[in-house]
Amino acid sequence: MSHPVASPSTAAPAQRTVLVTGAAKRLGREIALTLARAGWRVAVHYRDSVEEARKTVADCSKLSGASASFRANLANETAVRNLLPSVLEKLGQVDAIVNSASTFEHDTPETFSFAAMEKHMRANAGAAILLSQALHAHLLTRAGASGAVVNLLDQKLWNPNPDFISYTLSKAALESANTMLALALAPHVRVVGVAPGLTLTSQMQTPEKLDALHRLSPLGRASTASDVAATVAFALENQSITGTTLLVDGGQHLMKPARNVALP
Repeated sequence: MSHPVASPSTAAPAQRTVLVTGAAKRLGREIALTLARAGWRVAVHYRDSVEEARKTVADCSKLSGASASFRANLANETAVRNLLPSVLEKLGQVDAIVNSASTFEHDTPETFSFAAMEKHMRANAGAAILLSQALHAHLLTRAGASGAVVNLLDQKLWNPNPDFISYTLSKAALESANTMLALALAPHVRVVGVAPGLTLTSQMQTPEKLDALHRLSPLGRASTASDVAATVAFALENQSITGTTLLVDGGQHLMKPARNVALP
């Protein structure tokens, strides 16, 4: 008697999960929504923006299913070390991390202090490194699993000026960490930088000033939030990119202003 041959399993692969820091609003929210549209389940990290985080979770959930929010102060090492375990407890697995959250406070060489530098280094560089370390450890527990980390940097690293010195130093440290982490965490984790130009208004600018600055860029426009988010999505998908940075700034890094473009 012949027996039917078992057909290969057609079970759908598990939905991929990405942790996006600073995802409650502004650029982090745009990244979270873009990844949700691409089918990622999003863990929305926030610090103080409770209502904004809830809205991002709701909007991501409509696009790709269950999302959840996670509160943590990225300047606190214990909070950072507890963040990924909290996501794993709620969502089961994590396949990628986008380090978008950033402390951005103005100082200059004349006003620089150890306290300002440490504040930026903890939140902007130290947290991203610890989260990369945690993702790598998690992926090692899943046979054959691999993942990626995308770190948001700044075109200012290729176009330096003295403003925002503590912020710039923290992003320079993170850019160097990209190289070291890409080497240390391969082949399980790819590490990619994405460096936007001037993208969104801040407390120092009006929309009109932002538009004028965009027009000064070599391409006549700098980066939009959707440009940056699309590049993050590309970096997460392309399996051959690691240890490098993609600049998304309309050529802004080719300019040499004496002051930071974010200043009025």
